[in-house]
Formats: sequence, C-alpha cells, structure tokens
Amino acid sequence: MALTYIDIFAGAGGLSEGFLKNGYTPIAHVEMKKEACLTLETRACYYYLKSKERIDEYNQYLKKKINRDELYSRVPQELLNTVINKTMDKKSMQELYTQIDNLMRIQDIQSVDVLVGGPPCQAYSLVGRARSKNNMEGDLRNYLYELYSDMLEKYKPRMFVFENVPGLLTAKKGEYFFNMRERFRQAGYELDYKILNSKDFGVLQNRRRVILIGKKRGQEYHYPLFKRITETYSVADLFKDLPAISPGEQNNIYSSDPTEYLKKYNIRTKDDILTWHEARPNIERDRKIYRCVIKAWDEKKVRLKYIDLPEELCTHKNRETFLDRYKVVASNLEYAQTMVAHISKDGHYFIHPDINQARSVSVREAARIQSFPDNFYFEGGRTAAFLQIGNAVPPLMADVIAAEIKQQLMT
Repeated sequence: MALTYIDIFAGAGGLSEGFLKNGYTPIAHVEMKKEACLTLETRACYYYLKSKERIDEYNQYLKKKINRDELYSRVPQELLNTVINKTMDKKSMQELYTQIDNLMRIQDIQSVDVLVGGPPCQAYSLVGRARSKNNMEGDLRNYLYELYSDMLEKYKPRMFVFENVPGLLTAKKGEYFFNMRERFRQAGYELDYKILNSKDFGVLQNRRRVILIGKKRGQEYHYPLFKRITETYSVADLFKDLPAISPGEQNNIYSSDPTEYLKKYNIRTKDDILTWHEARPNIERDRKIYRCVIKAWDEKKVRLKYIDLPEELCTHKNRETFLDRYKVVASNLEYAQTMVAHISKDGHYFIHPDINQARSVSVREAARIQSFPDNFYFEGGRTAAFLQIGNAVPPLMADVIAAEIKQQLMT
C-alpha cells in the first residue's frame, strides 16, 4: 500500500512534487492562494492522466485545445477535492479537520505517514526582517508553526518535513526556533535539522534552506545522509533550448533539442509542450541598466552595484542599501542566485544573460532555475506564476528528501 501524506502551506506544490514522484498518495493539499490551488489541481490532473496513459489529454490543455473545465472533467472529482483552498488559522482548524477527515474516509485511508509543509517565511527571513519597521515583531506568521504542531497532534503522522529559511534559526535571537522545537516535542515528536543547499541536489541554484525532519518519539530514525551531487553543469544548460524573446513577448516553441542536463533530470522530456516562456515588459531605462549589468559581467566578471551605474540611470533615492538590486543570471556559473518571491514584483535581480535580449527571465526560465519540469503548468497570470515559483521548494531537492524518508518508512 502506498505511503500517504498531507501537505500544508502547500504553495504550488514544489515539496509535494517530490512525494508524488516517489509514489506517495496525497490525502490533502492545504493552500490559501486560489491561483496556487488551481495549479495543484492541474498537477493532479497531470499525474492521473499520465497513470492512465492519457497524457495527450493533458497536452491538449497545454496547447489550449481544451479549457480548464474540460480538463478537470476528465479526472475524478474526489481527486480535485484533495486540494483545499483555505487560510490556516485558529478559527479555521476545526473545519479543516472535518474536510481532511472526510477525504480520508472517502479514500479509505486509516492513517497519515508524513506531514509536509513550510509556513510562509517572511517573518523569519533576513530580508523580511530588514524591511520591517519592528523586525517582524508581533507578526502572526511567526507563530504558524503552532498550527503545524496542531496538525501533528491531530493526525499523528509517523514523520514530518518542515521547510523554511535559515533565518528561522536566529529570528528573535533563536526564541522562535526554541519554542517551535519545544512545541513539537510536546506533540510527541523528536526532530533534527540541517541547512541544506539545493545546488547539492542537482538544482542549478544556490538556495539554502532549513529542513527539519521529525519522527514520533520512540521510533527508530536517523537524519538522512544526503549524497552531494557534484556533476558540473552551467546555468546555460537551463536556457539553451529556449527561443530568444524580447520584453513582453512569448514564444512557446523550443528552438533546439534539450541539453544533457534537462534530459538527465527530466526537466524536459520528449512529450513535453513548452508553456510560460513569456517575459514581463521592461521599460527602456531598465533595459539600458540590464545591458550595463550584463556587459560588466561578460567582460570583467564584475557584479555592478547600483551606485556604479551611469548617473542618468540612477533614479532611486536610496543609494545605501539593496545596492545589488540588479543582477544577471550568469550563464557560465554552475548555479544561479536564489530564486525569491520578489520576482513577482520585478525581475531586476534575475536578468537574462543574453545582452541582445536585455530582459528579465521568463516564467519558464524561472521555473527551470527552481527545477520545475516543463510539464508543470502554473495557473493564474504571469505575476501569480512568478510568485508561486519564487515561494516553492525545488522539486529535485524534494524528490531526494521524499525518497530518503520513504526508505526509512518502508524498512
């Protein structure tokens, strides 16, 4: 029988993707944003139709030959019902329990093997605290771990995976993290944690995250010894097969065969349909800045600071902080900078390396930096898609974590 899991604070399902790839059965995905819930439902359609050897029907949707309602009509409604669009707070928990209990009854599932999820990280992130007038003091997101603990007490999974930013360990001088660990112990769980980097899991991105893994007290367990992947690829391997586009344009026809990297990690397969290779519009002043930043990197391998730009291009009054607000995704490096949710607001920190295109990365390019496969479709508009991508756990990283946990649960 397949292992089961519940995914809370699910986002677009980057963490969940790793568990789905390893054959786990999702009991429920709980997410507050409607667009991300639609993405989760569409992904459920992908896995269902693929299992029935009907992937052509999913591709019809990507080709816009059928609409979303038609796609959803081709899968069991109870599958779509596993996605719960709800904001988790103290008032909503009892109603949420009722919905999950009903899903378990319908699916004839008696117990939960794993609880996964990462609460919104703004309250713990160094950037979030730096931009806050009171260092995020009193922000309710500081205490979302309490709802996570409530879920542990209610469903008593054998293990759990909790993901967040490294700032979690130091927020309020470590008080939040200390209280979190105590709360999880009170719920009956022991845990261990490490700061892991996605670049060690085959992701071409420098992304450090705290991964807490817990188990029921008294159960044999060890924190997985993840084998570091040391193969040498470059960021160029993410972009080579995508057509050149200008700001505001889209082109969803591959320009060449996939690179070795894309094939090896199944980011692009022979059946895939390219979607979301769409760039946001950029004003000409920003494009001039982009060209300066790209040229400095190409010619001198220098990261330009804002104050290094020509004076006529410096329109911001703030010239003391966030001086690295413009940054090229350098194609000759082994990994890109950390993808963040701010890309939904502007793409200045993720400039495409081609000086002739002089634009920020497209939605699909951002998704590839995060290791999302090309068959993963993001619902909502461009801004919503960027937000979902920036907030996600890289699926390649999630895949390895899920596989290691499965090995322990099956032995």
